[in-house]
Amino acid sequence: MNLQHLTLELVTGFFYMFVIIMFIGRKVINQITPFTFITSTVLSELLGNALYDKKVSVGYILYAMTLWALLLFVIEYLGRKSLVFRGFFQGKPSALIKNGVVDRDALKKNRMNLNQLQSLLRQSETFSIREVAYCYLEPNGSISILKKPPYQKTTLEDFKLPGKPAYVPVTLIRDGKVLKDELTEIGYDEAWLKNQLSLQNVTNLKDVFIAEWLEGDGIFVQTY
Repeated sequence: MNLQHLTLELVTGFFYMFVIIMFIGRKVINQITPFTFITSTVLSELLGNALYDKKVSVGYILYAMTLWALLLFVIEYLGRKSLVFRGFFQGKPSALIKNGVVDRDALKKNRMNLNQLQSLLRQSETFSIREVAYCYLEPNGSISILKKPPYQKTTLEDFKLPGKPAYVPVTLIRDGKVLKDELTEIGYDEAWLKNQLSLQNVTNLKDVFIAEWLEGDGIFVQTY
């Protein structure tokens, strides 16, 4: 392989990779889900292996990267249109700690042990489980933490105020579809939900982009 041919392939692959990322979205870089992690890895491998294969021309590199990008675009499009498809390919957060109690079944389901959970907590500047009200394992393997009020950065103790229980927001409607499991979890039914929406001047469930319930703060609604 001569330097002129290698230079052509490198420059073409460099700018074409940039175009693909702009077309698909920057979340490929952050690898938000396991699927985007696999996609970014394979995309870089396609380019890297093709550059040093003498039998592979620039046209083959562009074809392979274009086809892979189109497949990703189709998956992302279907994920925006279908909650079932989105859950299958992108995964769902898993609650590892609920109301200050470690969910052992959730740890087992995610093939984790307590040491690994504590390690993730320490990486998030949380050195004791007693500080955590809720902890979620995100699809990309990171964790999100809601600390108990006394342990939050601006603590109630600083202002000599009595403590209040911590609640996690619950999404009740996403993309115009009622999440019945979440609705049952907070002890309400669809009739109650419709009544809450009517107070927000919303009459059709399908008009709701997202509806979120927070104990003590009521319902938050955003329509399309």
